[in-house]
Amino acid sequence: MQPHVPPVPGGAAANPSGSASAKEPGGRTSIAEQAVAKVAAIAARAVPGVHTLGTGAGRTLGAVRDAVAGSDSSATAGVNVEVGETEAAVDITLVADYGIPLTGLADSVRSAVYAAVEDLVGLNVVEVNVSVADVHVPEALDPRAAKRPAGGQD
Repeated sequence: MQPHVPPVPGGAAANPSGSASAKEPGGRTSIAEQAVAKVAAIAARAVPGVHTLGTGAGRTLGAVRDAVAGSDSSATAGVNVEVGETEAAVDITLVADYGIPLTGLADSVRSAVYAAVEDLVGLNVVEVNVSVADVHVPEALDPRAAKRPAGGQD
C-alpha cells in the first residue's frame, strides 16, 4: 500500500492533462565567491603533484590575516574566482612538487576544478587559469640544504 500524498496546490486540478506541473519551486540561489573558491581549492589540492596553493608571500600574508581577523583565508590561498549568476571563472596559483611535468599538472588541476565546481556548486565554469609559481624541491635534492662546517672552520 502506498502512503497518502496530499494534493499539491495548483497540481492536477489546475493542469487539465492530469499530469504533475513541470514548474519548479520559485526562489533564487546565490553562491558566494568564498564558497566557490573553497571548492576549487580543495579540488586543486587533491591533485597529485600539487605541493601547495599560493605563493610563499601570499601564504605568509594569509596566516597573519587569519591570526588577526580570525578568518580562514588560508583555505582559499592561491585561488581567485569571479562568480556570476550561472557562470564562474577560476584562477589558481600553485607550487608544484619537483619531478612532476608542469603542463600535465596544470591540465589535471584544470580538469579537477572544472568538475568540482560544476558538480558541487552547479555553476558553468567558463575558464580555469593555472599559474605555476614555483617548484618545491625536497631537502634531499636541494644543494642549499647541504651541511656546512660550523663556525667557518676547516
